[in-house]
This record gives sequence, C-alpha cells and structure tokens, in this order.
Amino acid sequence: MQCEKCGAETGVEMISCPECGAPVPQNVEGFDNTMEFQSELRAIIVENGPWAVVDIDKFIGLLSDHVPDHSKERRLLINMYRSGVLKVLLEESRNDNRELAVMKARSFLVGEMFLAENAAEFVLACFTYMLGWPYESPMKQLPEDEDAGDTEEKKNTHLDINDKVFTPRNARKFILSGNITIPEGYTKLEAFTFDKYGSLRTIKLPSTLVAIGEYCFSSCKRLRGLELPENLKLIKQGAFSQCQNLAVVKIPNGVLEIEDSTFSFCTSLEVIEIPDSVSSIGAEAFSGCDKLRKLFLPESVKFIDKNAFSYCPNLTIYCIENSYVHKYCLATGMNCVLVSSALEV
Repeated sequence: MQCEKCGAETGVEMISCPECGAPVPQNVEGFDNTMEFQSELRAIIVENGPWAVVDIDKFIGLLSDHVPDHSKERRLLINMYRSGVLKVLLEESRNDNRELAVMKARSFLVGEMFLAENAAEFVLACFTYMLGWPYESPMKQLPEDEDAGDTEEKKNTHLDINDKVFTPRNARKFILSGNITIPEGYTKLEAFTFDKYGSLRTIKLPSTLVAIGEYCFSSCKRLRGLELPENLKLIKQGAFSQCQNLAVVKIPNGVLEIEDSTFSFCTSLEVIEIPDSVSSIGAEAFSGCDKLRKLFLPESVKFIDKNAFSYCPNLTIYCIENSYVHKYCLATGMNCVLVSSALEV
C-alpha cells in the first residue's frame, strides 16, 4: 500500500506515513468500505480546497458525486455532518489537542446521537482522514490472511452476484403466471424484473440466488408465498414495496442491510425475521406496514432511519437493553420491549 500524499510504502499496521506523516487508511469493523470513503473524502479536500466542507449543500453534492454507491454510509456521514460532529473536531483542534477533539466527538456520537460504537468509529475514521489527522480506531479491521480461509469448500460454495442474471426479458414469459419457479444457477434478479406482475402469487427462488435487484417485485399485489434462499446477500431498494398480500418474510442470515422502501406499504405484513447479520434499516423500509405488530431487532443493527417505521401505528420493537435499537426507540418515542433474545418475542 502506498501513501496517497507522497507515494511512500506504508503498511496496514501503521497509523501514519513514515515519510510525510499523512494518515494511513483503515477499515472499521462492520464497515468494509471505510478506506474507499476515506480516499474520496480526502480527494474532495485536495480537489476543492478546505472550503468544500463549509457549505453543507456543496459538500453533500461532492460526496454524492465521489461515492455514488454505499448510500447507507454516505447518509450516515451526511447526518453526522449536519449534527455538528465535524464542528466538534475542529473546535478542539484549534488548541492543538486532537486527542481531546476525538474523545469529545466520540462521546457526542455515542452519547447524544445514539450511534453504535463501530458506526461512531466509522464516522471518526472518515472525518479525521479527511482532515489529514493520523488516527487509529480501536475497532480497526486488519485484512484477513487470504490463504488461511482458502479451503476447497469455500472455493466450491462461492457465488458471484453476476454469474448468471435473470432479467426482465427472461421474466416476460411468466407475465400471466400465478406460480413461478426460477431454475437453479441464477445468482441475481435484475431491477424491476417482476415489477407490477399482477397475477404472481408464489415464486420459488433458486438456492444459488445472491441478489434481488431494485423494485424487483414491487406492486406484485397478489404475491403471498416467498422463501428467500440462504445464499442471499443483497435485497435492494424497494424490492418488495407495495406487495399488499405479502404476510410473512424470513430474511436469511448474511443480508447486511434492509434498504430504503424495501417493504414499504406491504399492508398485510405481520411477521418478519431480521437476522444478526443486518446492520442498518433504511428510509421508509417498513413504512405503511400497518399490520406489523412485533419486530425483534438484534444488537447488530447500528443505523435506523428516522422514517423507517413511519405509518406503523401498532408496532412494538423488541430489543436488547442499551443497544443502539433501544436508544433509537427512546429517542424517537417508539414502543419497545426489552428482551434478552429473539426467543422471548
């Protein structure tokens, strides 16, 4: 790895470049794209000057241009910028006490903004790198030894998202079908594949499926039966929005995020299981699910959009005491019940 500033050789175990003192990028536990954000944030400063972070609208636009993907992390940084965390860092740094600045910013993020520790560390790692400060997160994630996990079993079970894509064109022959089976081997359903298929009632998905694209099943108003395969990792934005008859969904372990509007206005949804792998719940993810009454959210969840459960009048969140979810419920006034595990729900 080379220093972005001077090109000198650096290692992941270093905090700063031995030649110029510039910070060395790092990933934070649970945020495998931290280094990508650090690099792009620093590029914003280099290309546009320090003033780029003064104008919030300009900063948001530049960040969106530099990192068009990873909306969850981008939204987290923007929300924390709006909340004043960068201001906290800069105010203390005027006294040349960066350590105190980071300490106060961390306390602000965890204590007042109710962020999980690794989410707070992601924000700190990004903003300190943007400012050119060397900082080593206590939740720094070192790269795994590639050879250590390179077993024959892993080689055989690895599935690439784009190995075999099922497209809207493939789906056309099923447009009037009530029950559909997608053959084994397909790894991804493309965006809008079954959008507005009004006759669709049940669908059997292949065990090889890794990703479901944006609005893939949106407005499938008769869809009732759905079993998501264990290999599934991505359920994109709006995938099941306005599926008015969808009543029960089990999210497989391995899915990391419930994206924006994923189950919005699924007005029959009563039961949904969220696994320990899920770390965030996006804007309006369950908005309008007025029959949803009980939902257990594990400690792995570290970000919930303020509108994630809008128009869910009967919902009670079950969560672990002092978890991010618990603090979120207290801050937003949502009904919550404290439990020690999902088995108590």
